[in-house]
Amino acid sequence: MKRYCLALDLVDDAKLIEEYKQYHQSVWPEIKESISSSGIENLEIYLTGSRLFMIMEVNESFSFEAKGAADLANPKVQEWETLMWKFQQGLPGAKPGEKWILMDQIFKL
Repeated sequence: MKRYCLALDLVDDAKLIEEYKQYHQSVWPEIKESISSSGIENLEIYLTGSRLFMIMEVNESFSFEAKGAADLANPKVQEWETLMWKFQQGLPGAKPGEKWILMDQIFKL
């Protein structure tokens, strides 16, 4: 199983961050289905301040390209993504419209 780690920033507003956390306590079933059907077997998101850190463990069928294409074709995923932009902002150096940024592993024990 392969692991990917990604980061994203939230708008630095305590009320918005709390609302974002509430959405993630009740993620829509269609979103959960789109995640698991893409080959993602485990997905965790952590928060510190306004920075998010995601860990994805994927099987051999997963690809970022296929997940992206499936998400673009799924109206419910697009609705969720549009809603999440209210809370999210790109990391410094992100391209316009770019959300989660893949992180490079620099150490492993």
